[in-house]
Amino acid sequence: MNKNPTLHKLNELQATAICGNDISSSCLYVSALTIAYAGQFAWISLLVVAVVLYLFRKIYGEVVGALPLNGGAYNVLLNTASKRTASFAACLTILSYMATAVISAYEAMFYFHDIAGSLPLIPATIMVLAIFMMLAIIGIGESAIVAVIIFITHLASLTLLVLTCCWFLFNNGLAIFIANWHLPVTSGGIVTALFLGFSAAMLGISGFESSANFVEEQRIGVFPKTLRNMWRVVSFFNPIIALLALAILPMASINNHQESLLSYMGLKASGGWLSYIISMDAVLVLSGAVLTSYVGVTGLAERITLDRILPNFFLAQTKRGVNYRIVIGFFILCVSILLVTRGDLASLAGVYTFSFLLVMALFGVGNLLLKAKRDKLPRLERAPVLSVVVAIGFIIAAFLGNMRLNLASFYVFIHYLIPAMLFILLMLNRARVTRWLIYATAHLGKPIRRLVNKTLRPYRSLVKISSQELVFFTRGDNVAILNRVMMYVEDNEATKRLKIVHIANAESNNNNLKKDIEVLDRAYPDIDIDFVEIEGQFGPEMIDRLSKEWQIPKNFMFIGSPGNKFPYHVSELGGVRLIM
Repeated sequence: MNKNPTLHKLNELQATAICGNDISSSCLYVSALTIAYAGQFAWISLLVVAVVLYLFRKIYGEVVGALPLNGGAYNVLLNTASKRTASFAACLTILSYMATAVISAYEAMFYFHDIAGSLPLIPATIMVLAIFMMLAIIGIGESAIVAVIIFITHLASLTLLVLTCCWFLFNNGLAIFIANWHLPVTSGGIVTALFLGFSAAMLGISGFESSANFVEEQRIGVFPKTLRNMWRVVSFFNPIIALLALAILPMASINNHQESLLSYMGLKASGGWLSYIISMDAVLVLSGAVLTSYVGVTGLAERITLDRILPNFFLAQTKRGVNYRIVIGFFILCVSILLVTRGDLASLAGVYTFSFLLVMALFGVGNLLLKAKRDKLPRLERAPVLSVVVAIGFIIAAFLGNMRLNLASFYVFIHYLIPAMLFILLMLNRARVTRWLIYATAHLGKPIRRLVNKTLRPYRSLVKISSQELVFFTRGDNVAILNRVMMYVEDNEATKRLKIVHIANAESNNNNLKKDIEVLDRAYPDIDIDFVEIEGQFGPEMIDRLSKEWQIPKNFMFIGSPGNKFPYHVSELGGVRLIM
């Protein structure tokens, strides 16, 4: 995404619309899905989901307040755990976005098929994905206008539906609701019904994680407001729509119209005109969820590319500062998963559900690690430890519940996750893999060795991978802390060149620093250590100057976790990573 501070930053409405289209599109299907498992108690399950989402408001607010950088769960785990763990979270998030984009585009065309008649669903889905690919390439500011129009239209349509159904109840009474309420529970008891309904209803908050993936494109103070607004929308509309469905439709009718429940409610409450409006709204808001996927994945993919998890090929930008190769690559991946599954929503939903739930759980784990390892980082709010543990427990319960509901979908998720993780692991260990390749080709015949060297050029690749220099800023840390830095670099980074930079001033201490570095240089012979001492004051200006002078990206510069007296926020340091 564009990092030029002079260009457009998203205001509250625009940022809420981009991520809100994703989470609010769940209103179209989550009530029917929850009623299928929880029956007349579905609205209670949806209220429990609202409570869980409220807990995650605090969790996300604390994490992103302390580390306001694109990447979501990847960002917090990168700064609190290992690069491999963070890469796992990034992989899950990308899989979730892929499934979200394809499901939303396909469902949008399914609704449009009901309106327009004959329509080839898969070619139409590809067309929708292509349209929003072009919107994403045009730029986030321009595409946000489209998102706002869709979001406002959607909220107006849902409000109209709720008011119309309430008027229907005023004229016809609660006889249908009472009949539904006294139906026998078919899911093995009330507790089981509520649990299964809750597990299914957790899909209703998918998209909540999206805002954290493009936080750098939002104006200061906007992010927590997007969380609040998304929570309000789903906490009101999802339970109320489930209640109204149970009040105006017999249970058999609800189960027979799961795929288009809201448009059927409109038809029952007011006639064909409202059903048509709801169907058109479904096309729009599901299309808006596709845009959310593009925006979210672009912010995340750029971040992990800068951290050398994806090839630098993806960093090419348009004049507007958009990483168009990431956008195009995501489009290709979405089309491929659509063609491989042939639009089978059950397979796509498996990838979608389990990826999303794991990302949420990892974000909660990241919050706990942030408290333990980066407790002195300033943040505007703090989530109590107990509430974080409870929230993670709810996510684990929902994950197990969805495995019980559809074990086959879990296996589909694993089938997509394994190849993706293998690719990520290959990228993280590409220096080691390249060395193995050089060693292996040395024992092959000359013709094969020449062919490998000519096509793959492993020696040149190894030099390029290892040439990227890293920087660690120290105030004069003791040898134990510096040793932990060396261990982190050895375990997480492909390059083996490290500058240890001491900013000398009245507050610093370097009495034993040179001796300690000499000890470390002997202890880690594979890492080339360069000690540099500079007069001045550590801060954003110093980082910016050294980054330009040494041509080292700021995300390859590391610091220990700053204390309460540190005069700058981490967001002001331009992406410098916390590794201690």
